[in-house]
Amino acid sequence: MFEWLRDPGFFGTHATVGADISQLMATLFTGLFVIGWFQARRHRADAHHWMMFGGMIAMLAFFISYYLFRQLGVLAFEGKEGFGGSEALYHNVFIPILIVHIVLVVVGLVMAVYMIVLGFRAQLIEQGRRILSDRILQTTWGKIGMIFGIICLPVAVYLLYLMAVDRLRMGRLVVWAGFLAIIAVVFAVEMTIQRLWPDGGHRHRTLGRFTMAIYCILFVTGTTTYTMLYLLYPGKIG
Repeated sequence: MFEWLRDPGFFGTHATVGADISQLMATLFTGLFVIGWFQARRHRADAHHWMMFGGMIAMLAFFISYYLFRQLGVLAFEGKEGFGGSEALYHNVFIPILIVHIVLVVVGLVMAVYMIVLGFRAQLIEQGRRILSDRILQTTWGKIGMIFGIICLPVAVYLLYLMAVDRLRMGRLVVWAGFLAIIAVVFAVEMTIQRLWPDGGHRHRTLGRFTMAIYCILFVTGTTTYTMLYLLYPGKIG
């Protein structure tokens, strides 16, 4: 499997299969987000719900696979020699764009988890139709602590099992720690934001616009790095 991801890609560029899958998945979930956004603008709540939910699940699945296997992202195999442009272009253009992309990946992951939960909490189904509720939507630290504990318990059991059979590796520990950290940040975001926008419907609409902007910028920065690496300035790979 890993060797296949190192093979030349299917888009006809200098990219590997892994990098092409990365770009394809990014295009897929961004497209679902854009379609879902327009469905919301047209007040088609059911279509919006399933488009955004499907896009977020696809994005989470993509990022989980990326961090578990580290096979799908730009420069996953190539290293510095994967960039064929000048040193100045690499340090002054490519690296800043890549840093912005990585930072937004973290923000996007947090917002994906948060918006999935918020979408289900803020919706009501009346006469078979989904609507956004305008009621006050708040929670407490006690409830959040209980939910976080329930999430942590199976993760702790799984890690203890891996430790018992001598299969616990630092990479796996980092992945699961990162997962729990994202959940913790999501809860902290909720406790902060619910004071600013206690109305669940208003909160969903406002944060939806912010999250949509994040996803679009993610797609642009990711596509830019792909284009620079595999079309404009290919390196030794390919």
